[in-house]
Amino acid sequence: MLSLENFSEKQKTVINWWMKSKTKDRCAIICDGAVRSGKTVSMSVSFILWAMSCFKGTSFAICGKTVASVRRNIVADLTEYLRSCGFSVNYPISKNYFTVKYRGRENRFYLFGGKDESSASLIQGLTLGGVLLDEVALMPRSFVEQAIARCSLTGSRLWFNCNPDNPSHWFYTEWIKKAEEKNALYLHFTMEDNPSLTREIRKRYESLYSGAFYQRFVLGRWTALSGCVYPMFSRSVHVVDFVPDCDRFYVSCDYGTVNPSSFGLWGESGGAWYRIDEYYYSSKREGAQRTDEEHYEALTRLIGGRKIEAVIVDPSAASFIECIRRHGRYRVIPADNDVLSGIRRVGDALRSGKIFISNTCADCIREFETYRWNPKGGKDAVIKENDHAMDDLRYFVSGVLTEHFDGLFALNVERN
Repeated sequence: MLSLENFSEKQKTVINWWMKSKTKDRCAIICDGAVRSGKTVSMSVSFILWAMSCFKGTSFAICGKTVASVRRNIVADLTEYLRSCGFSVNYPISKNYFTVKYRGRENRFYLFGGKDESSASLIQGLTLGGVLLDEVALMPRSFVEQAIARCSLTGSRLWFNCNPDNPSHWFYTEWIKKAEEKNALYLHFTMEDNPSLTREIRKRYESLYSGAFYQRFVLGRWTALSGCVYPMFSRSVHVVDFVPDCDRFYVSCDYGTVNPSSFGLWGESGGAWYRIDEYYYSSKREGAQRTDEEHYEALTRLIGGRKIEAVIVDPSAASFIECIRRHGRYRVIPADNDVLSGIRRVGDALRSGKIFISNTCADCIREFETYRWNPKGGKDAVIKENDHAMDDLRYFVSGVLTEHFDGLFALNVERN
């Protein structure tokens, strides 16, 4: 249960900034910083209290990367807190909004997801008293600007929070660097600003990251990614000469025609997963392309007589997915292709001893040591070469180890 008594001084500043004489004339608030630093909880409480104090019969928007993340990260705890404070909350689970009543005032709060460029059309046409943009750095600029444009009522305000990204990110350059120019209150959060985190929990989060991800998610700095994608990978630690007996098996596939195809056979033993063997075919290296059927035959040889729980395939490989389904022998699942989240998950799996690579998987090992961030372009991106085994590895970790990682990464990436 949320309690104002348990908020830090910085969280209290967020909650009542719109009432303070020094800040009440600001038209926006921006909070950025480390993961689990208490930004979202204090901002969502403040947003509702402000809306219910200043408006009635008005519509507002709460936006996240997806509606599901808004429901999980904001609405569930927020509605419980409001009810405990005497507010009446009507939250139809089948609808993407909730209404709040208090002392004769009633307002409606719509929920939106800004996951891609097409999302901007979802919020068009509304007239809003204010908008809360949670994880704003993960949203496309078109969606954010459309949401801002909807706030045309007198007294409307804007609320932004995010974890840091690349220092060339448009939100950093256009809003954080220009906060004073835009009459916005800017507050930077660290884990110490969240009193609910113990020293032990903070140390746990600090141990999860290294390099630029440590700078971003632990120190809360806007830092560019550079160098090796997986600097924690070590042949002496992660490459094994012997794979123990396994009782569960999956295959992950990155499919290519001109580009290489890479399939990894994975087995679980003692709570860890081993890349037992691989199929890696480069048409450029071999001098000939292979058909879907030829790749499927290679897949069956890789699997052998093992009982496979599923084959996880590059979601863009529609023809190969259909080929596997047509044969009816293996269950096929389109992979989660969120690159940055997948990379973070693979990095954590390496650090926590959840995945190991057989020394027979020469192409996977080679790519681990050559897979690098692209220093050009101003966005977080990997160099699109030496990445095919890395892609199928990422599909496996995101698809099979999701349950293990959800508790960490739902908090670290999608929640502040």
